[in-house]
Amino acid sequence: MTTLDLSASPAPPHALLRRIVLKAEPYLYCFPALFLIAAIMLVPLIVGLSYAFRDLVLLDPASGDYIGLTHFGEIWADANFWNALQNTAIWTIVCVALQFGLGLTLALLLNQPFRGRGLIQALVFLPWAVPSFLSGLNWAWMFNPVIGPLPYVFQALGLMQTPDNILSSPDHAIWGPIIAMVWWGIPFFAITLLAALQSIPKDIYEAAAIDGAGAVERFRSITLPFLAPTMAITVLLRTVWIANSADLIVVMTHGGPADSTQILASYIFTQAFQRLDFGYASALAAVMLVLLLAYAMALVAVRQTLLARH
Repeated sequence: MTTLDLSASPAPPHALLRRIVLKAEPYLYCFPALFLIAAIMLVPLIVGLSYAFRDLVLLDPASGDYIGLTHFGEIWADANFWNALQNTAIWTIVCVALQFGLGLTLALLLNQPFRGRGLIQALVFLPWAVPSFLSGLNWAWMFNPVIGPLPYVFQALGLMQTPDNILSSPDHAIWGPIIAMVWWGIPFFAITLLAALQSIPKDIYEAAAIDGAGAVERFRSITLPFLAPTMAITVLLRTVWIANSADLIVVMTHGGPADSTQILASYIFTQAFQRLDFGYASALAAVMLVLLLAYAMALVAVRQTLLARH
């Protein structure tokens, strides 16, 4: 007498369909968000990158032909591109370093209890709420010796012999937008680092103090390790944002004088919306995208290496 092996019988169709639906359910929940990301970001990115390989001048009806890597060869030989790249490095490194240092200092001060701390926090975070366009106009007026006080302050401090507008000097104009960007961006680091500081358990500091650790040792062995993940992500994000930020440059100096404040983002803006050469501007944007991706990947790799060592 033979017995039936029920375990080897095929599953009913409705049970198989149910398993497929259950496995696909997480992806179905994610599909609307992924579709929106693709429609809003991925499709325009692909279309914009395709312009880099075409001769696309807005007012030239004969343009639009495929030209391959011609634009990238022009970029390699473009002295203005290398000048903008150098200015971008100075602009980004100085702005991120000053914003991070001042933001961390501010976060450490605001993490201490004192009377009126809530009001001071609101006032400190106020620059982040000001539109960058308006911030650029305000700082441009403040650097103007006719209506602004800063040239006279610089003269009183011995930084200038005469109260001149530094935005009109090719040697010093870059510092005007840098000062404006640092003032505008400090609250970002202060907010994020303060939130990270307040998440550190207080009993760890108390135990370290009982063991005889001083303020510097507590900062080095407790605060910095806890803040390291937040520092890494904020520096990464802020670097990309500042490198891509052209609004203060455009508002305050328009890339001048003599292209002394022209960064890659503002140079792309000039090529696209003043010279109307969208093909060359897209090629510049593609180069900038590659450089920022390389920076992000290098920073992430360094962070992973440090985490593996510890």
